[in-house]
Amino acid sequence: MKPVWVIVADSSQARIFSAENSQADLIEIETLLHPEGRLHERDMDSDLPGKTSGPQRAGGHAYSDEHSPKEQEEINFATRVAHHLSDELNQNKYDRLFMVAAPSFLGDLRNALSSRVEKHIAFSLGKNIVKLSPEEIRSHLPLSLAS
Repeated sequence: MKPVWVIVADSSQARIFSAENSQADLIEIETLLHPEGRLHERDMDSDLPGKTSGPQRAGGHAYSDEHSPKEQEEINFATRVAHHLSDELNQNKYDRLFMVAAPSFLGDLRNALSSRVEKHIAFSLGKNIVKLSPEEIRSHLPLSLAS
């Protein structure tokens, strides 16, 4: 039986754990870091949006991107994590995936996942527990990791 993987993530790090069976302890096997996820918005983009003038140059409208720089960094990291999970699944390193992530990051991660990886998700929870110990993380998961 292939190990079960548990990923616990937020916008600045993703910790990946493995459990050999449904009752086993979690063993941390990898951590993906994204320090840009810790930056404040003001530290990411010091330029103000550009402006355009309306008809007869009366009044101006500020351009705005669809996502703030902070949101874009979160999306970039979610995409990186999703690609990593896909690559690892392609190498048959896990069969079932349990995901626990900060709510906004969980949404970005789900949007970035391939349909193949989505089929292997056995559980997901929108909660930021990335700083907890493996034992504390395990307490947020179903008693049995069997699906």
